[in-house]
Amino acid sequence: MKTLRHRFTRAVAAVGLMALAGAFATLNASAQTASTAPQTKPTVVLVHGAFAESSSWDGVIRKLEAQHYPVIAAANPLRGVKSDAAYVASVVDAVKGPVVLVGHSYGGSVISSAATGKSNVKALVFVAAFAPEAGESAADLAGKFPGSTLGPALAPPVALADGGKDLYILKNRFHDQFAATCQPPPRA
Repeated sequence: MKTLRHRFTRAVAAVGLMALAGAFATLNASAQTASTAPQTKPTVVLVHGAFAESSSWDGVIRKLEAQHYPVIAAANPLRGVKSDAAYVASVVDAVKGPVVLVGHSYGGSVISSAATGKSNVKALVFVAAFAPEAGESAADLAGKFPGSTLGPALAPPVALADGGKDLYILKNRFHDQFAATCQPPPRA
């Protein structure tokens, strides 16, 4: 029986592939008109959102690699947009050649910032992600529109030794908040 995580991974994979297909079609069309020389496929750097980790992209990675795209699933540290973006920017700096940055959820805020000043970033792809305007924060976006349920689904912040705080989704609200389109796992 498939687990909730596998269902979520398949859902992210399907949505991600649709978004990536559009971005790559545009990149391929512009590359063909720019030159007749063989083109290097861009490296796809996948950035997960909050309450997730890089393996949530596994289904997308398999499909991209089957199409011979180089892929990196960055392990987003989830310490804050500024520091997370600096980390992702360092990943982008290590890539020789064009990059497509893909962000899911909170990862959209991270890629928006990480791409700043990076000439090798050719496209940003937002998969059910925050796409902030200049000066807008992820917290602003989470509460911007009526019906947002993130705030009430969060457990009280956990204080960290370095002065930071970690956020968690309440266990009894996790399914509805994080995987509402997936069938809940059977009760034991």
